[in-house]
Formats: sequence, C-alpha cells, structure tokens
Amino acid sequence: MSTPEIQKWKVLEEQDVSPSPWFPLLRHTVQLQNGNIIDDYYFSPLGDVVIIVALTKNHEVVLVKQYKHGLSDILIELPGGMQQKNKSLTESALNELEEETGIRTTADQLIPLGKLANNPTKTRQVTYGFLVFDTEFNAIQKLDSTEHIEVLTIPAKQAFQMVKDGEIWTIDSVGFITKAALMYPEIFGL
Repeated sequence: MSTPEIQKWKVLEEQDVSPSPWFPLLRHTVQLQNGNIIDDYYFSPLGDVVIIVALTKNHEVVLVKQYKHGLSDILIELPGGMQQKNKSLTESALNELEEETGIRTTADQLIPLGKLANNPTKTRQVTYGFLVFDTEFNAIQKLDSTEHIEVLTIPAKQAFQMVKDGEIWTIDSVGFITKAALMYPEIFGL
C-alpha cells in the first residue's frame, strides 16, 4: 500500500497578534493536506539563535550561569543568543560570545556544528551551533540590561558529565555539547 506524499499546509490567512515585541505571535488559518481548515493555529516566529561551544587552550568549556525567567530558574548553558538584526549567524555568534563571556575570536576560527529545532510545532526558531578552540578572555563582557551572567570554565570531560547528570539541561546546550563530544571524543572523554 502506498501512502500519499507529505505536503506542506497552505497558509490561507496570517494575522500578527503579538502581545509585545518580546514575544511575537502569529495566528494562521491553514488548510491541511486532507483539506480540513484550522482557523486558529498559533505559533511564534521568534527568530534564530546562535550558540557557541568555546574551548580554552586547556580544553575547558566556557559556560554561562544565569537566570531564565521562562523557567524561573538559574541555568548553566553555553553562551549564545538571538541572531542580531542585520548580522549574519557568524557575526551574531562572535558578538554573543564576546558580549556574554569577554572572549573575542574571529570568523575563521568558528567550526559549524549544525542546527537544532527544539519546538518546530509552535515556534519558527532554529539554533545554530559553532565550536571554537583555544579561546582566551581577551575582551570585556557587554551584558544586556536583562542579563546578569557568571562565566564558568569547566573541563570538557566534566561538562559532558554535567550533561549526562542533568546539571546542564537546556536542549541546545545538551545537543551541541554532545555533538562536539562526538566529533572530538578524546577531548570530552568518550
């Protein structure tokens, strides 16, 4: 028995119902592949994110510890943030790394790690990961007004263990630390 080819939904109408600039929200009227129409499909076009696995010369992973209001918790994560307006993913990654940690590096040092989508049903947001070796604290943090960040340097093997133990548990940090560990098992103790 053959199944029909999967098709994208048709967007019949789009309405911006964003409650604030902090949280964009769209209401779509869509037609499904089977012809059914849903007139109240909500999702958020949050924008793309960059995240960086920065390793020091001693193979320590640079992490940030900060409060995240959506979860009402203090989390340990990789440095990163939203793709900045009129900046490429690479430029945004370099800026976020410097702003959050005080590490300045160059585009030719960044190794792409791929992309992740953590909720493709309700958000239009892709996280792009980068890896950089031999980083140094050679600049000054330039935190946003909503940020208070503690920078941590943790040996790569221990950082991977923190993922395994659930101490690092945000999906993008888990995903990109794991991917870096798979690419460089000798550094992460696999």
